[in-house]
Amino acid sequence: MASSDLIADYRRWLTFQHQEQLSREHAGIVQRLEEARASSGPVVQAYRSMAEKAAAEGACYRTLFLRTREGGEALVCEGWLFIRRLLSEGQQARVRATLVETFTLEDGIMAPGDKPARKITLEIFDQVHIDKGMRTSVRVDCVDNGNDAHFVTLLDAVRGDLRPHL
Repeated sequence: MASSDLIADYRRWLTFQHQEQLSREHAGIVQRLEEARASSGPVVQAYRSMAEKAAAEGACYRTLFLRTREGGEALVCEGWLFIRRLLSEGQQARVRATLVETFTLEDGIMAPGDKPARKITLEIFDQVHIDKGMRTSVRVDCVDNGNDAHFVTLLDAVRGDLRPHL
C-alpha cells in the first residue's frame, strides 16, 4: 500500500472517529435534557443571553445538530452559532442566527471560513413524548432547512474570533 493511500485511510478513520465522538456527545446531552425535564422557557432565556453576548462581544457558541441525509439517516454535525436576535410571542420562540459549520462527515473537520456561513432560523418548542407517559422535552429545530434539526447549543463553549467569517 502506498504511503499516500495509508495517510488517506488514516485521515478517513480520524473523521469517522470524530463523527462517533460527536454522536455520543449529542446523544448524552439530549438524554440529560430529557432526564432534567427541561422546558422551552429556560432554553429561550439561554438563547436571549447568547444574543446579548453576541451583540456586545461578538460571541459565538458551539452547537451540535442532526442533519438528515438522502437515505434518511441523521448524522451529527458541529458548528458555531452567532445569535443575531430572539423573537418570542407567547409560546412561540424563534432565533435568527448565523451558522459557521466546522464538521460534517462528508467534509470532515473544517476551519471557520472553509464553508460559507449560513443564516438560519431556529424554532424552540416543547416536544411531547406520548410513548413516555406524556412527558415533554425541549427541542430546537431549523425552520429554513428541514434536514437540520435537534440543535444543542453549549453555553460553556464560546469564542469571539469568528466575526470575519460571518
